Amino acid sequence: MSLPVPNLDDRRFQDLVDEAKRLVQQRCPEWTDHNVSDPGVTLIEAFAMMTDQLLYRLNRVPDLHYLRFLDLIGVKLHPPTAARTTVTYWLSAARDQTVPVQRGSQVATDQSGGTEAPVVFRTEADLAIVPCSLALVLTGGASGRLADQTDQLISGEGVRCFQEAPGDDDCIYFGLSNAVPRCAVQLRVACHAEGVGVDPERPPWIWEAFDGTTWTACEIESDSTGGFNQDGITVVHVPPGHREALLERQRAGWLRVRLVRAEDRPFYRDSPRLMTAVAATIGGTIDASHAGLVADEVVGLSEGVPGQRFRLAHRPVVTGGEPLVVEIAGGGDWEQWHEVESFTESGPDSRHFTLDAIGGELRFGPAVRLADGTIRNFGAVPPKAAPIRVPAYRTGGGKAGNVARGLLNVQRDPIPFTTRVVNRGPATGGVDGESVGNAAARGPMLLRTRDRAVTVEDYEYLAKQAAPDAARVRCVPVPERPGEIRLLVVPDIALGSNPVVAQLTPDVDLVNRIGSYIEPRRCLGATVRVGPPQYDGVTVVAQLRAAPGTVGEALRGEALEALYAYLNPVSGGLDGTGWPFGRPVQSGEVFAVLQRLPGTAMVEDVQLFAADLATGRRSGPVQRIELAGHALVFSFQHQVRILEGDDRAS
Repeated sequence: MSLPVPNLDDRRFQDLVDEAKRLVQQRCPEWTDHNVSDPGVTLIEAFAMMTDQLLYRLNRVPDLHYLRFLDLIGVKLHPPTAARTTVTYWLSAARDQTVPVQRGSQVATDQSGGTEAPVVFRTEADLAIVPCSLALVLTGGASGRLADQTDQLISGEGVRCFQEAPGDDDCIYFGLSNAVPRCAVQLRVACHAEGVGVDPERPPWIWEAFDGTTWTACEIESDSTGGFNQDGITVVHVPPGHREALLERQRAGWLRVRLVRAEDRPFYRDSPRLMTAVAATIGGTIDASHAGLVADEVVGLSEGVPGQRFRLAHRPVVTGGEPLVVEIAGGGDWEQWHEVESFTESGPDSRHFTLDAIGGELRFGPAVRLADGTIRNFGAVPPKAAPIRVPAYRTGGGKAGNVARGLLNVQRDPIPFTTRVVNRGPATGGVDGESVGNAAARGPMLLRTRDRAVTVEDYEYLAKQAAPDAARVRCVPVPERPGEIRLLVVPDIALGSNPVVAQLTPDVDLVNRIGSYIEPRRCLGATVRVGPPQYDGVTVVAQLRAAPGTVGEALRGEALEALYAYLNPVSGGLDGTGWPFGRPVQSGEVFAVLQRLPGTAMVEDVQLFAADLATGRRSGPVQRIELAGHALVFSFQHQVRILEGDDRAS
């Protein structure tokens, strides 16, 4: 989007002539003949014509002038950010040896038969898929002594998983032969169906892993044991912090199942019995990002003068993660130089550089002549003829990397003994580089805030500065707590059909980035809390009549897609920038959204239901749903019924 073109001077020819005649009356009252036949008026009109041409030419280059002014005050375009997710490599079978996955391994979307280029992610660290087996089994509470049941399990006698009358925090502990951080562990069990009273589909427990200090919840891929009431397999994703540790003087990589009461889950009346159990590692999970990794790039040789600039081979540079480092040869070794935002605080011996991430340009400190005539170096000067290299940097990024779960399933760099790879969650955080129009719009804000947060707008602006990958930020004062300010952050992710509200919770990294950036810039005495907004669930139940020749099922799919797109906190609403905070939902506007769909002959009925996102319960049908003051709408299980020509519903 180009910048709006303002008129720097909106006067025209006749305006200039009239203004000159008014000045003549003030400065030369004896000049009374202002008719066009007067030679003086002819000269005025001639000069007015030339001035009008100059104004026309001046108004043709406002963008250039405006951008030059932005550059002078230090406005820089925000670079793109890379989408991130985790990818899980699944083994073809359990192995006796560790299977390594090297950093930088490529995983891509499947584009067979498509015209678009595949989206490629690269792993951000090395992954070791470590083999394991079940070595120990303990039972007992979360506190107190534990009983070793390993021999009973080996002998076939069986192990009662919990107390005879199960209670809160009863546990069964599985000791693995090795710690398996980031790995997927398969536990194959044989059980007696004695754990009565429990819902087999939702047993009242959680799986946890021990890091030597604390227990951390694990993610369950699948569980076919019915709460240890039938023979089956449980697949557990172990968190990164898993370590070998001592329990009851026995060292192992510990996992446990802990009973937790919940209102929506029936509890055990009797304990299940475990007859056999076998553990094995069948996969591993590692972080991946939508960015290419460039390693050990030599950008040139130093000329030994201040203010040198070197351009990287690949651009734009993706920021975030580890800070960029430049290495310069000197004294027989490579010396590290570090990135700074500006050279204001740099001295003559400071090994600093700045980075233009959009242009991919490294800049070393300049030499400035001071008022007394002396010359000062703001930053050290690389030695003459010294090679300059960048050990590693990332390039690429953008919104194209925000792919849905399950789409990264192609191994571009095959890993031995793995059969498939997949991203179990959506990729988020990818943002395109900032446009010139956006930079121009925030230029005046930069001059006003001066890097300090005073007003609500200041907090929102600085939060976006810290996290350009956040879709929306809302600053909300808390009246009942003077001095407390809440920053409501909506992550920039693509929400499809049947979204999950957990997707819209900003991750720890995003929250920490905003919080640490705002902290030194807030008002004295202000307390800033960063978190997600409140989401109010809304369910639309609509009935449409299809036009002749329209396939009912296709129209139903289009209607659901339109509802999820319109009632969307990230990209919904009238202008497509997200549903406004606190704006109510009315059936009339939903009616209009559905009526505009091609193939809709008539929208016969639209009803709205307020939905509790925690329990899934809905209120009665209404025509208008009020949202809380700073809440956002969230689409929850919309339903569309299609009537075709013969009045049959589909």
